[in-house]
Amino acid sequence: MTYYGGKDLAAAFRTVRNNTIKIANDIPEDKYDFKASPDTRSVRETLVHLALATTWADHVHRNKISDMATVNFQELMGTMNAEQAKPRTKSEIIALLQTAGDGFASYMEGLTDAFLGESVKMMPGAQPTKSRFELLLGAKEHEMHHRGQLMLIERIIGIVPHLTRDFQERMSRMQTAQTQP
Repeated sequence: MTYYGGKDLAAAFRTVRNNTIKIANDIPEDKYDFKASPDTRSVRETLVHLALATTWADHVHRNKISDMATVNFQELMGTMNAEQAKPRTKSEIIALLQTAGDGFASYMEGLTDAFLGESVKMMPGAQPTKSRFELLLGAKEHEMHHRGQLMLIERIIGIVPHLTRDFQERMSRMQTAQTQP
């Protein structure tokens, strides 16, 4: 019996993507070119990267690729890099995050346990095989990694991240409820 299937992967990814979209909304467009340091991505570049980051996973799993050595990563990355380089406004980036996230989550929602359990042979020098489940879970983990960076950037530019604001509001309501007779 499995306890975490395609519907769970989709729900978890949607939660993470919705939090990313909240951050994208909270950061003013005039701060989208902010970089924490010269050798890092800007807010804009990071958000577009996240919107398009599931492209390779989508390609691998929709095409039922079972050996990563058969993937032309140079071509795939070239296409992704060209797409990431297109100029976009804040509203276009948010729309891209939404549509790409919805498409990927909808795809995962329909995956069977048998498909998620299939092994995919990795590139030489890496772990020999990974399950499709582990690879798809990696998409969420990747987004959470970059979302942590974006939350730190929010702090640097003077924004309290929405998750912190939500927590503070809950605590305030609880304190108020405790002091009421």
